[in-house]
Amino acid sequence: MNSDFNGIILLVSQQMEVAMERDHEYYNENAHLQPPQPKKQNAGFLKMVLAGVVGSALTLGVTELPDYFSHDETETISPVTVDNSTASKSTSNLSQMLEQVSPAIVGVINMQQAPSSIYDILSGNQSTDITPAGTGSGVIYQVDGNNTYIVTNNHVVEGAKELKVKLSNGKTIDAELMGTDALTDIAVLKITGDLDIKPVAFADSSKIRIGEPVYAIGNPLGLELAGTVTEGIVSSKERTMEVETSAGNASVKVIQTDAAINPGNSGGALINTNGQLIGINSMKISANQVEGIGFAIPSNDTKTIIEQLVKNGKVERPYMGLGLVGISDVPDEYLKELKITQKKGVVVAQTDSISREKFNKGDVITAIDGHNVESDSEVRNYIYTHHKAGDSVTFTVYREDKKTEVTMTLRSTNNK
Repeated sequence: MNSDFNGIILLVSQQMEVAMERDHEYYNENAHLQPPQPKKQNAGFLKMVLAGVVGSALTLGVTELPDYFSHDETETISPVTVDNSTASKSTSNLSQMLEQVSPAIVGVINMQQAPSSIYDILSGNQSTDITPAGTGSGVIYQVDGNNTYIVTNNHVVEGAKELKVKLSNGKTIDAELMGTDALTDIAVLKITGDLDIKPVAFADSSKIRIGEPVYAIGNPLGLELAGTVTEGIVSSKERTMEVETSAGNASVKVIQTDAAINPGNSGGALINTNGQLIGINSMKISANQVEGIGFAIPSNDTKTIIEQLVKNGKVERPYMGLGLVGISDVPDEYLKELKITQKKGVVVAQTDSISREKFNKGDVITAIDGHNVESDSEVRNYIYTHHKAGDSVTFTVYREDKKTEVTMTLRSTNNK
């Protein structure tokens, strides 16, 4: 391997931003409020935007309608019979359900250090003011005495110096961050006080059906539109989306819906007709001529994550200590420079003090336990789904074009 190997691998790693694992820190003071991004596709067709941070004004466009009804001809239309009693009862039940659930949907305010002015920078003074950097939504899911627990998105709280929660009655309360998980985009907050708010109950998201009516509740475009309700259906029960998060690339399972999910809705509730939580609104696809494609993190997955966050502050996962880059993400000139001839697999770009006893930089992993892998997110998804810390895993590896098997014992992210 030539002397430029380390520099090339480092360059590739920086370009792709795909370190295999990193600690899930509560706060990243150097980061701005940024949602996870979709993993870039070659065609660049769809841009996924997590509906979290509000940073622009609301603009309403008004378009004059064509004069469709100016014809001289008249048409006789038979009246439609409507059962007013049934319609009123149905509407009343829906309104009552939404009125009961809505107080549990709150606003989450991310407070960060205000940028210093040019004058302050030149004079050597740094601003110490803490100001709102963005807003999102949250769901009260548990009340334990005077402690009230709220689930929201990680990207809503990421980078915060302080966090505040605005209740449906207009009161703003300081919040404590219990834990975050960037890979699943889940965070848990705690507020204290006698609030008298009924938490939202969890539904079994595995039992939802395509076409089932759902309602998204949150704060689209900021707290001025707090408590907005939009209606839709379950468009798909299970979608797997490739996203780029602050903790690396990940494959996330989501519920697809056509209920409107806009900036500020992140962390809000997707509920069923019984007022039960089936998902946490997290992202939407934003592209020209694309509408009605939003996603929520399933309630079953959310429940599993928040239990660990409340208990440990983070999620324990198996850990390899490797930084990986998919071969398809490495430019051809680098592959030639590294003398990599495999067409599929992942390249070992970084190792830590323990993993380098088993792996060399430039190794190409093509399979785990006989399961073929082609991207770093596939590696992570397989390891997280099929193994736990302490398990022994067998990797199929090509080292300088020679096939070999490497066995490694997985460590824990809580004890690297």
